[in-house]
Amino acid sequence: MTGPSIVLGGGGTAGHVSPLLAIADAIRATRPDADLVAVGTPTGMETRLVPAAGYRLATIERVPMPRSLSADLLRLPTRLAKAVRQAGEILDRAHADAVVGVGGYVCTPLYLAARRRGVPIVIHEANVTAGLANRVGARFATTVATAFSQTKLPHAKLVGMPMNRAIADLDRSAARAAARARFGIDPDARLLAVTGGSSGAASLNRALIAALPALAEAGISVLHVTGRGKRMESAPGVPVTAEHYTQVEYVDGMADLYAAADLLVARAGAGTVSEVAAVGLPAVFVPLPHGNGEQALNARFLVDAGAALIVRDPEFTADWIGAHVPELLHDDARLSGMAAAAAERGIRDADRTMAALVLEAAAQHANHTTGGAR
Repeated sequence: MTGPSIVLGGGGTAGHVSPLLAIADAIRATRPDADLVAVGTPTGMETRLVPAAGYRLATIERVPMPRSLSADLLRLPTRLAKAVRQAGEILDRAHADAVVGVGGYVCTPLYLAARRRGVPIVIHEANVTAGLANRVGARFATTVATAFSQTKLPHAKLVGMPMNRAIADLDRSAARAAARARFGIDPDARLLAVTGGSSGAASLNRALIAALPALAEAGISVLHVTGRGKRMESAPGVPVTAEHYTQVEYVDGMADLYAAADLLVARAGAGTVSEVAAVGLPAVFVPLPHGNGEQALNARFLVDAGAALIVRDPEFTADWIGAHVPELLHDDARLSGMAAAAAERGIRDADRTMAALVLEAAAQHANHTTGGAR
């Protein structure tokens, strides 16, 4: 008896890779005999993150959809056909029982190749506004799951955001002391954590540095995740230092950051919003000022519930920070209410739900094609 063969597609950004890995981990926890392979592009973050997590990675060509009439648009059919062939070869080698897609450039070719072979497709859409690949794939997928109830896709079911179990299982109160010790933070401090994600956010970084005197005067400690290669410097080669201020470029293991913080300032990526809800952490979201506005939509359910604040990027200034953050961090009743409202809306078992959906689809396919040999 052999285990199910699952091909997982997605990549480009951590927003795609993180839920993909969470689903893979949950499948492996349920079926250690499962054969898993991830599909990405040769240039995305998956080239580093997937092997580091212990999974095989196969790559196909990146086929972005041109936004206007151009030579790229004329080349699209040929490039897409090649990527579909590459995806099909991966499915054939794997003898795939199911395909899981989380969106991104690789998913459209993967969905088309799976459809041609009759391999069931299970889709997870992370954002309120669905991406193009998942809008296409949802038309013929076996199962469509979403992180947010507002997402409009055919036959979609709400499952939440698959996330690392260290975050999903986090007890912030129990982990607080050890997390603060890791970062060298006073265990009794009022702690503001600020992060723009793994790549950082220049506007958030600048506003925070300008607000440090006001925060120090108010007795607020700051843990600042600047982003890789974006250390804040007071002079060339000289990192910014200030009273009760700690900066790091990157945090490996966001659970510790969430446990240490009393309040988080961050972008409103779907993963961050979902994790904040799951762990019950009060937050101030500063959505990306460009794109289709999806980050503001991602955060809306927490903002409407009183679990978070939302600030437009141009309005997130040192003056805004000084006027609002100290008052909030010194209001225990309000922070407790925000934390409870967030936790009430958090979903902690999306990875396991997705794993069950995928394994069910794979079992049905295997029984159909092999007469129940698996």
